[in-house]
Amino acid sequence: MALVETYKELIQEIMDYAEENKIPIMQQEGIIYLTNYIENNNIHSVLEIGTAIGFSAIMMALTKDDIHITSIEKDEERYMEALKNVKKLGLEDKITLLYKDALEVSLNNTYDCIFIDAAKSKNTEFFEKFSPKLNEHGTIITDNMKFHGYVDKDESEIKNRNLRGLVRKVKEYREFLKNNKKFETDFLDDIGDGIAVSRKREEK
Repeated sequence: MALVETYKELIQEIMDYAEENKIPIMQQEGIIYLTNYIENNNIHSVLEIGTAIGFSAIMMALTKDDIHITSIEKDEERYMEALKNVKKLGLEDKITLLYKDALEVSLNNTYDCIFIDAAKSKNTEFFEKFSPKLNEHGTIITDNMKFHGYVDKDESEIKNRNLRGLVRKVKEYREFLKNNKKFETDFLDDIGDGIAVSRKREEK
């Protein structure tokens, strides 16, 4: 991660921009876990669902020389900002950004890791659509599994109807992962905003 030191100021600028413009990016604990995981688990290709302004894609790209990130974003403003940030750090060769709704994207490649950090209501759809694109010993990592602590609250405590609906979707996704016959999932609720790490079950 020596490269992170090199780009420290530029990375801080991206984080400051996210804070000022209320753009959700991965919490510090979460990004440390994610980048360490990539560094230590022979991961050379990542598919990211939900680029936002490119923070996590950039952090993943800085983990090692021989890595490539493909990242999908459907919000035009965020996509343009991500393009700018990737260019600023000179990472165009390591990061491919796609401006599209992830559920409409058709991909030919397969990946060592799939990172889901987009619309929480679509997590299950993203998982089902992209899991066939995972390499044999690959991993699917999902962020925001605690959804800012709301997942632990009683529904009656959540007054906003839309928020209540989103929280329900995150809970349903957790159940989907727990009951998945093809994948086994570790829920790391004490890291950042909660991370799920899903690996293919060994075929018996």
